[in-house]
This record gives sequence, structure tokens and C-alpha cells, in this order.
Amino acid sequence: MRVWGCLPLILFLILLALLPLVFGQLFATALMKLRLEPSTAILLIMGIILGGGINIPLKRIARKDALVENPLAIVGLTGRWPWFQRVRQETVIAVNVGGCLIPAGLAIYEIAHLLFDSPQSLPWLAIAVAINTAICYRLAQPVSGIGIALPGLVPAAVAAMSAVWLVPEQAPQVAFVAGVLGPLIGADVLHLRDIAALETGIASIGGAGTFDGIVLSGIVAAYLA
Repeated sequence: MRVWGCLPLILFLILLALLPLVFGQLFATALMKLRLEPSTAILLIMGIILGGGINIPLKRIARKDALVENPLAIVGLTGRWPWFQRVRQETVIAVNVGGCLIPAGLAIYEIAHLLFDSPQSLPWLAIAVAINTAICYRLAQPVSGIGIALPGLVPAAVAAMSAVWLVPEQAPQVAFVAGVLGPLIGADVLHLRDIAALETGIASIGGAGTFDGIVLSGIVAAYLA
């Protein structure tokens, strides 16, 4: 029984170990569609994976009651291994390096390239971002103990379809930017006010790292486009 009880954790650790191999090719192909050199794409993949474990605190909200922070809650393993839990007397709002800052920085880089190479595509880019932002805002749900939850593949599909439909000649770049900024703005930024009502020790923007909707949406959208 103990073995079966530990099976989800074992599978989770195996998945983490295989993560660079499973997603590496997908990430590399998608990033090279953004006209990045292979060496740059590899560095970005490493930064996203390693930076997924780094959260930079932005704000602390004091709580009267103690809150339990469980880092495995995001993968559905809440309460199974209490030794992973941490008790806080506050809610920490943070930003994740690998799940938010790096993809957001790359999105800004792609916007700058579009500004100089294809300025006529910027209005269509804004429309694609607005569409994905609105859909992410509607789909995002505050979840106690986790933060803001969002289906990761829906924003990617919306971003890819919007980019192919609106500006097919720049579809990978537009899809990536819309895939990153849609979840970032619609799911995280516009729902920050809901975090104060959640019973969670830490609410990290992009806090699932490589698994986060911001990363998956941007990478998958660029790949599909």
C-alpha cells in the first residue's frame, strides 16, 4: 500500500527528469520559428526550466490565520506528502523567472522585431492579444491553495488560430506574443484582486514554471502557427 501511495510522486519525479527530453525538441522547434539561433533557443529552454524554481516576491499580504503552502498542489498532489508543506502567516504574491519573466522578455523582443520588420502587423497583433486576453480572463478560475488556474492548451490554440487568420505572414511571432501576453494579462494580472480572497501561501505569476500556461501557450502557439 505504501508503494501505491507513493506512485503519483514517483511518476511526477520521473516526468520532471524526462522533461528536458520530452519538451526540448518542441521548444527548440517553436523558438527557431521565432528566428532565433539554435544556441539562443537552447539557452532560453534551459533558462525556462531552471528559472521555474525561482520566485521573486512582489507583495506580502498579512493573514490572521496560518495558511499552508504546498508546492505540489499545482500538479494535483495536495495533501499526500505533508512534509512538502510550509505554513505561512501571509500570502506572498510573486513572479516566476522561468514561467513569466523569460517568456515575457522574449515576447517584448518579438514585438520590437515586428515594429521594425513588419509594423503593419502590429494592429493585428494587438487584436490577437486582446482576443486571447479576453478568453483567458473568462476561463481563469481562482483555486484555493493554488492561485489562478487556467487550461494551458486553450489559450495556445486561440493564439495560433488568431495569428494564422489575422496575419499569416508573421503567424509564429504573433502567435507566441498573443500566447504569452493573453494568459499573463487575462489570467494573472486581471485576477490579482481575487488572490486576496484565496487561502494560499504563495500566488506566483508563472509559478508552475515549464508547466505554466504562459510558457505552454506561447511555445505551443508558435509551434502550431
